[in-house]
Amino acid sequence: METPKLNAERIKKYIEHEKRFDGRALDEFREIVVETGISKNAEGSARVKIGKTEVLVGVKMDVTTPYPDSPDKGNLMVGAELTPLSSPRFESGPPKFPAIETGRIIDRIVRESKFIEMEKLCIKEGEKVWNVMIDIYSLNDDGNLLDAAGIGAIAALSASKIPKYDEEKEKVLFGEWSNKNIPLSKEVPVSITLYKIGSKFIVDPSLEEEDISEAKITIGRKGDYISSMQKGDLKPLTIQEMHQAIEVSERVYNDVLKKIEKQLK
Repeated sequence: METPKLNAERIKKYIEHEKRFDGRALDEFREIVVETGISKNAEGSARVKIGKTEVLVGVKMDVTTPYPDSPDKGNLMVGAELTPLSSPRFESGPPKFPAIETGRIIDRIVRESKFIEMEKLCIKEGEKVWNVMIDIYSLNDDGNLLDAAGIGAIAALSASKIPKYDEEKEKVLFGEWSNKNIPLSKEVPVSITLYKIGSKFIVDPSLEEEDISEAKITIGRKGDYISSMQKGDLKPLTIQEMHQAIEVSERVYNDVLKKIEKQLK
């Protein structure tokens, strides 16, 4: 049986020659499957599969007070739970760093892309706004949970309805939905995480590839613009490597977007 170290060296050699064990190109995603309407109780929900990696994302809404620095805008909260069900590497209990990192990165992708038109979620300036909560659950981890979570968040938001709100009683009627969707921009943001192995960047790694990566960077793209960027892992990247990663994300963006939009129609 091949030891993990020998297997890692083989993967690195393949990637240096721009090959991967599963036959994909370095900038090629596995099959992406998006399904919405998974939960009857959530305002919106989606299940996303990238290869064997699978996540479930739900959106819930309620009415609360706005943040002090944005009195005329709705609130956004994103949380992630990486469950032991999805991988023996994850433990039950309080969120560990990978879960916290996932929530923060997806929050930044959604927030900085201005995908949600937060001003339209204001009910009464300084007093009442809609609060949008995105919950991410890992179902199976076979690499690239970050991008699966990002796609899941966008898909769940796209399928979300605003619940009915009784203004006289100042009460959200959970389980009853209005005819209004969450106000979203027309351009869809996509998260693309680049993993550096040796001198090459790859996208959508398998779990084995992810384990031997030296650095990663998640780029949130919306049309021709980069709306967010988050560096991960300890090894630094040079300016030249940053340009390389951005170029790869630009090539990949349109292909991934087409796959997502086709399934959201």
